[in-house]
Amino acid sequence: MKISGFTIIRNAVLNDYPIVEAITSILPVVDEMLVSVGYSDDATLDLIKSINSPKIRIVESEWDMSLRAGGKVLAVETDKALRQISADTDWAFYIQGDEVVHEKYHAAILESCNQHVDNVEVEGLLFDYVHFYGTYDYIGDSRKWYRREIRIIRNENKAGKYEISAFRDAQGFRKGYTKLNVKHSGAAVYHYGWVKSPAQMKTKMKNVSRFWNDDEKWEKILKTEDVFDYSEFDSIKKFEETHPKVMQNRIARQNWKVDLDITKKKFKLKDALLYWFEKKTGRRLFEFRNYKYI
Repeated sequence: MKISGFTIIRNAVLNDYPIVEAITSILPVVDEMLVSVGYSDDATLDLIKSINSPKIRIVESEWDMSLRAGGKVLAVETDKALRQISADTDWAFYIQGDEVVHEKYHAAILESCNQHVDNVEVEGLLFDYVHFYGTYDYIGDSRKWYRREIRIIRNENKAGKYEISAFRDAQGFRKGYTKLNVKHSGAAVYHYGWVKSPAQMKTKMKNVSRFWNDDEKWEKILKTEDVFDYSEFDSIKKFEETHPKVMQNRIARQNWKVDLDITKKKFKLKDALLYWFEKKTGRRLFEFRNYKYI
């Protein structure tokens, strides 16, 4: 069995993406790691080249920003990267630039891949998500944060097919509009996209909002304040577990402090009732699922 990792990245330094941590967090699981680096306005390419691993293969790409509406260019670039993994790969492991996998899940991921590799009905493996917010001490626990998504897909290129592709802005994968049949990987992804200093967070938002907005809306966003207000949340809670080892140096470098009151819940009545039901039962009613359990 062969597993190939793949990711896309652009302007990682300007936007303070933990891309090095993302890549190194799955290196022990994959046999190769395809990193597609978009032509950037910073030293992103040098940053990726600094990772000392023979598993990494770097390709460069020109992002077509005319396709940015709805984040489409992210899906286009993800598909381009997927098509460049080795043809003899069984599973393709996708990781985004602000996602990290805890080392405690490596064994479970390998076990799940081995268990389902010969069952072609299983088209993907699902991961739980832990979304950090503000600092490394808080996580979102409301319905606004997606709970699960596909991060390992069967490499159809091995059979000469190209049906599985990134969906919408590459949050997940589908075959056209058909949801993939999945099993759970037994693992989780730690999402650190909302952990930055208030100033860096706003800088990132101004830079990446162009992927989801037209020029007029983007210009308005660029004129907003330069500091992000982390108090604008509906519900968060304290994170009581451990972070991945690859994140320890980044966490130690945190030079900002954000105190958030986890007792405050800012819901409309409907959302408050759904939140209460989920906490009582563990079930999320009316949940959007970009996959099909089998």
